[in-house]
Amino acid sequence: MDSSLMPLMSLQSVSKCFYSKISKIEILKNASFDIYKGETVAVVGSSGIGKSTLLNIIGTLDRPDSGEIHFKNQNLLSYEEEKIAGFRNSKIGFVFQFHYLLQGFSAVENVMIPGLIAHKNKKSVEKSALNMLERVGLSLRSAHRVEDLSGGEQQRVALARALVMKPEILLADEPTGNLDQKNSKSVHALIDNLNKEFGMTIIVVTHNNEFASMMKRKVTLMDGEIIPV
Repeated sequence: MDSSLMPLMSLQSVSKCFYSKISKIEILKNASFDIYKGETVAVVGSSGIGKSTLLNIIGTLDRPDSGEIHFKNQNLLSYEEEKIAGFRNSKIGFVFQFHYLLQGFSAVENVMIPGLIAHKNKKSVEKSALNMLERVGLSLRSAHRVEDLSGGEQQRVALARALVMKPEILLADEPTGNLDQKNSKSVHALIDNLNKEFGMTIIVVTHNNEFASMMKRKVTLMDGEIIPV
């Protein structure tokens, strides 16, 4: 089979439930989802339906109750925790609605964190971080502490941090949910350009119809199933 036609990542019959004191909530019910290299996908659906849980499972931050997750034909759920953490740090980039930057540290120090976690050479990591900050338009703000940056700038720092290891997949969970319209459009355009420039696979959870329409494919999470739109 042509390798270009094979999924980069594949969720196979994945199920995930949460339990309260009085009920069982099925987030995913034997859901299957193929993700191909270089594509962009918007995940939409009602609030509270489990879109963020789906993204966390794709990114190996959470484990399903059953099913398999394959990356280039390797079953990620067979990995030991240390190996899965290494995979996550090198292959997956995350951008969240809340940027989770380290207060008291500069923009470049925040962007360096994934490389330092991977025990890469500090000078090399710093160079990569500065290059990525330049790529997102923040080269003049690299030494500023993150709490001194605007909301839009902080989200671009978070995006640079997600990209500094040059991951194969970028996962974005409502990345502009806390930004004004101007900054939202800027981040949307930047994410779109990253896909076009680097061929990066991008999966976004969003309620923003304009942003969703920029993605090449859209799927809806409904009643525990992943449904093509």
